[in-house]
Amino acid sequence: MTEEPSGEDSRAAGDAPSPLPAVSDQSPASSLPAHLGKLADRAREYVDAASSANTRKAYGSDWRHFSGWCRRQGLEVFPPSPQVVGLYITACASGAATTDRKPNAVSTIERRLSALTWNYTQHGTPLDRSDRHIATVLAGIRNTHAAPPRQKEAVLPENVIAMLETLDRATLRGLRDRAMLLLGFAGGLRRSEIVGLDLHRDDTEDGRGWIEILDKGVVVTLRGKNGWGEIEIGRGSSDATCPVVALQTWLRLAKIGHGPLFRRVTGQGKDVGSDRLTDKQVARLVKRTALAAGVRADLTEGEREQKFAGHSLRAGLASSAEVDERYVQKQLRHASAEMTRRYQRRRDRFRVNLTKAAGL
Repeated sequence: MTEEPSGEDSRAAGDAPSPLPAVSDQSPASSLPAHLGKLADRAREYVDAASSANTRKAYGSDWRHFSGWCRRQGLEVFPPSPQVVGLYITACASGAATTDRKPNAVSTIERRLSALTWNYTQHGTPLDRSDRHIATVLAGIRNTHAAPPRQKEAVLPENVIAMLETLDRATLRGLRDRAMLLLGFAGGLRRSEIVGLDLHRDDTEDGRGWIEILDKGVVVTLRGKNGWGEIEIGRGSSDATCPVVALQTWLRLAKIGHGPLFRRVTGQGKDVGSDRLTDKQVARLVKRTALAAGVRADLTEGEREQKFAGHSLRAGLASSAEVDERYVQKQLRHASAEMTRRYQRRRDRFRVNLTKAAGL
């Protein structure tokens, strides 16, 4: 059982560090002049805004994991020691850092290392990740334990159409789910972006963007890692598969005039709540409809369960849009073409046959 941290160890146990030396753990907030107190509070809010809630939650958990491991080994968390961190990631890779003795995946170890780097930086004591005790050990872990990436299956247009047919057009829940699938696919949206949309700008404090419905389509304004940006989602060739028509139908019949676009439907599918859906509900929707539509029926039920999630929509657009790659890259908001190609699951396979081109 993990011990509760003492008061002296509180900063090593996952407390959110402050960006200001004057309000760090070494220098309590009470030492600040009174007129700077509000600025310090505002600075903490900006620290929170610099990363997503999920990232902060994961980093806090990883920091507590590292702090607990250090206590059990009789090691000091501060000042940062590349040698200690190298031993820690070795323990993670070997299973010695977990209660069930199960080794962490390489991706988990890399995230834990990122969490330590971030936390140490916020405490004003940067960790040198390039030090040989960390960099060389991490390279060895990657070479020894790294497995090929497990990508979610892309749902292609014919799959999406089949998935739509599994939804009830006569219920609000079915209309909402149709709009979510089509908007997510046509926009190449992440699941958190789908449920983070509001009807208008400044409708809610937790919204990640808003929409503007025009004659030729929908303009989606989103807040991403690099600031705000716009995505254009054009109207489809048929009302039955048009994301704009599906969205307008849902908004009209659900009587949504303000706030989150996609919400819970209650009361036997007749009432629409005020709270937005969670991103996990998008993943469940994609998985459920893909299975019901018989997508990848060549696989076993268990294999199909693992194949589909929210990212299947995003990968589906990248894999099926027969346009210049730069347009796909822009829609997915990727910084590099290489990242976009990772999403194009099957689009470019064997398009160029070097075997024949070489004369064989």
